[in-house]
Amino acid sequence: MFYVQRDQYNALVRVEAQAFAEATETLPADHHEIQAWFATDAIDNGLKQLKNSDLEMIRVLDDLIQVLTAKGVIRITDLPPAAQAKFMERTQARTALGGLSELIDDDEHGLI
Repeated sequence: MFYVQRDQYNALVRVEAQAFAEATETLPADHHEIQAWFATDAIDNGLKQLKNSDLEMIRVLDDLIQVLTAKGVIRITDLPPAAQAKFMERTQARTALGGLSELIDDDEHGLI
């Protein structure tokens, strides 16, 4: 059984396993609204995790491109013009912030 609070449009705005002062009713765990509430919550959490992973991956790719260009494996001009522009913008911003140092935590190992 879950305790729920609804808004003026009868939509769920809060669902808790324990009673709370603003609860307006209770619904069983198998109720379609409870199932939808938790499914949406799981999707939101998954999307947040993916977004955080994307941000971390951008830094890894940025570092990888830096290493490959420094070693002469690729040239910036090998990238499409839009990618070149974005890479140069990031490179300038990172240089202004102190370059590549301190971007990866000391507890991360074996990244590249």
